[in-house]
Amino acid sequence: MTKKLIVVAGNIGVGKTSLTERIGARMGWLTGFESVSDNPYLPDFYADMKTWSFHLQVYFLGHRAKQYLDIANQPRSAILDRSIYEDAFIFARALHHLGNLSERDYMAYRRLFELVVNGLPAPNLLIYLKAPVDVLMKRIQDRARGIETGISAEYLTLLDTFYDDWLKSFDLCPILTIRTDNLDFVNKPKALETVTQRITEKLGGKEVMEF
Repeated sequence: MTKKLIVVAGNIGVGKTSLTERIGARMGWLTGFESVSDNPYLPDFYADMKTWSFHLQVYFLGHRAKQYLDIANQPRSAILDRSIYEDAFIFARALHHLGNLSERDYMAYRRLFELVVNGLPAPNLLIYLKAPVDVLMKRIQDRARGIETGISAEYLTLLDTFYDDWLKSFDLCPILTIRTDNLDFVNKPKALETVTQRITEKLGGKEVMEF
């Protein structure tokens, strides 16, 4: 299998990081993860979303574009936890919908986003992880992250509708949809092998371990 670039997408709590870690280890691929702990805007954003939403989204866009390019320029295949496309089509859209990102800032952000992503190579595969909102809520509650305490079922449902809208028109690469409530790749090795096989088949090549 030639070098591949895979991005993992999906709602909060759906299992993106867990899948990225395990597929990276299983296939010997490079991994990239979402930056949260070192994001300088998050504290201000959670204190005043209307003031800091634009700043936060621009930071995420710059960080994720650099991460994407750095990994795309490596000679090895790689898998990324969350895609850069979700920044605009899911989360910035949600901030705008909820009144935390003004129309002016939203349009300015979208113009910048389009300029940035048009200069990036397309991924070879988008893995979309999906699970019911009640399952997501339980996982979020179980992991008890401080920054996630305000997440509601209504918000997750809104994001789900935005994911559905986005994926209807996404055509940059093939999409592999995996229901994570039915396939426990974290605790069951056979389930991870099933996911690995589906990824390999979707990429259109025989599995080759890379080290």
